[in-house]
Amino acid sequence: VQLQASGGGLVQPGDSLRLSCAASGSTLSSYTVAWFRQAPGKEREGVSVSRRSGGRTYYSDSVKGRFTVSRDNAKNMAYLQMNNLKADDTAVYYCAIGSPILSAQWDSGMYYHWGQGTQVTVSS
Repeated sequence: VQLQASGGGLVQPGDSLRLSCAASGSTLSSYTVAWFRQAPGKEREGVSVSRRSGGRTYYSDSVKGRFTVSRDNAKNMAYLQMNNLKADDTAVYYCAIGSPILSAQWDSGMYYHWGQGTQVTVSS
């Protein structure tokens, strides 16, 4: 399975971005899909988890109410809509997939395929 994340960029505080995660080699709907981010000098942190298609979605407290994860099964894509971006959201964002029944969904070690990352920079 290969994942490719895209959609990052340089934006101002309060702006929006939509990240995309394209999958090939397997069907995203069979997996848990997560978005993680890593800022310079910080550990990788989970920001959003989407359980297998039709399942629930989860968000970290830092992005709850501002970020929305979604999937398009027909296109084998996942998305992270990010609104009201803040400087603290600056990081490299990664999409990842894991077992549909994984536990510890915020543990990056539970995910076995990762995209290459896309840079999001929020700055005035």
